[in-house]
Amino acid sequence: MTLPVSTILFDMDNTLFDLVGAQIAACMAVAGSVGKTDGNALFEEYFLSGRRGFESHENIRDYLSDRNIPADGNYQQARRIYETVKLDTIVPYEGVGSTLAELCKQGFHMGIVTDAHSRDATRRLEKTALLPYFDGIVTFDMVLKKKPAPEPFLCALDMMRAGPDAVLLVGDSPRRDIRPARDLGIRTVYAKYGDRFSARRECPEADFCINKMTELLPIISSLAESGK
Repeated sequence: MTLPVSTILFDMDNTLFDLVGAQIAACMAVAGSVGKTDGNALFEEYFLSGRRGFESHENIRDYLSDRNIPADGNYQQARRIYETVKLDTIVPYEGVGSTLAELCKQGFHMGIVTDAHSRDATRRLEKTALLPYFDGIVTFDMVLKKKPAPEPFLCALDMMRAGPDAVLLVGDSPRRDIRPARDLGIRTVYAKYGDRFSARRECPEADFCINKMTELLPIISSLAESGK
């Protein structure tokens, strides 16, 4: 029998706050620092290209090289600008803080499953004042596997001491959050508001879909009332 939800796992980036928006702002600042105005190209043609990691600074090096901008001095400065602006620009989505506060008040255990490194995850959660709400955080450097591999989710279940049938996962990616969680027997909530490709796709695999974080509360209430 499926148990009532006692533990809620959240993806972090683009589920709790708009990392993509912060990255674009950071890319615009980097471009401006070298006299360019094509910050959107830095994000779309380099950070999103898949040639490097989604957050790798090597994307900036490639951008500079392709524009014949010497790396000496410029690269290190651009890295600092990118990280500073990205962190400064991150803010929680509307309703995230109040929803987490209410869930905490109701006694739910909450954890994070993210592909970010521990240092970045902690900084972002501190910047957004969300860190105190979470009992555990699983990051890439802890498991050396990125989602959709099962290891991050299994580590989170072990860390939170919860079986999958008592857990609900909230994430913005059908491929990296929803499907692997469901494969493990975890109920899922698709955070459509954080998926920049949501207009082009649906997520039928998810048990629930929300357009803003505050919609999570009635979902959890309904699960508690039905015992499903």
